[in-house]
Amino acid sequence: KKLPRRFGHFVYGTIQSGLTSGIASGIASAGYLEEGIFLRRWVSAWAVSWAVMMPLVLLAAPLIRRLTHLIAHDES
Repeated sequence: KKLPRRFGHFVYGTIQSGLTSGIASGIASAGYLEEGIFLRRWVSAWAVSWAVMMPLVLLAAPLIRRLTHLIAHDES
């Protein structure tokens, strides 16, 4: 069963923040590969960064969308 489109903003923000924070925390945790604790450090860092980023992304998205419309225009 799918969610109604009116929740699309939240779905997009959840996926986008999860992916972005996952990649960034993986890069930041790469130094732990040699120590064998990469996965533990990455999951911990990802959980914290996602918890912080998801609300920020959801709140910032409308502003970013408006700024984008001010800066870019349709090609005609």
